[in-house]
Amino acid sequence: MKCLTLTIEPSEDPKWCVDSSYVVHSDMRSHTGVVMNMGKGAMYSTSTKRKLNTRSSTEAELVAIDNVMAQVLWTRHFLTAQGEYVPTMTIYQENKSKIPMVENGKQSSSRWTRHLNVCYFFITDKIQKGKVKVTFCPTHNMLADFFTKPLQESLFTWMRNKILNLPCSTSPAVHRSVLDIHNFSKETMRR
Repeated sequence: MKCLTLTIEPSEDPKWCVDSSYVVHSDMRSHTGVVMNMGKGAMYSTSTKRKLNTRSSTEAELVAIDNVMAQVLWTRHFLTAQGEYVPTMTIYQENKSKIPMVENGKQSSSRWTRHLNVCYFFITDKIQKGKVKVTFCPTHNMLADFFTKPLQESLFTWMRNKILNLPCSTSPAVHRSVLDIHNFSKETMRR
């Protein structure tokens, strides 16, 4: 039987993985996944269908990170009330185009994102005050993907084991496309 076990590392600040899958529901809404840990095992996780439609994957990611900010700040306040010093909460993101936008707010908006509501730049204020920071996380290490989309078996198993703090390999198997030309013979390609 597999079950969640937590290992808290006193030197580790909470790390948040936030991801959004763009337009994955029949009503064209996106889906958000969030995982938080302070060592090994997920102390907090959620999987949520968004309540509003977005125009791009960047916008979907911005809405996702804005929606999780209340939990991020509550966790920071809770740890501070327990006597723990939490300098900065780290939020990991796999969308590189969104990171400058959340750090700089409307100044980093382009013609594709200038329509975004100012309420989604709440995080910019928290970044400027040093309470949170947003850092890039490669897609194959984004634990929040576990809650947003179907995964290949090896990646699913690796992420499940990381979330539950079960023994696992050091890194997930890198996905190879079934369309990789080197995997097919000419006979297969003719069919």
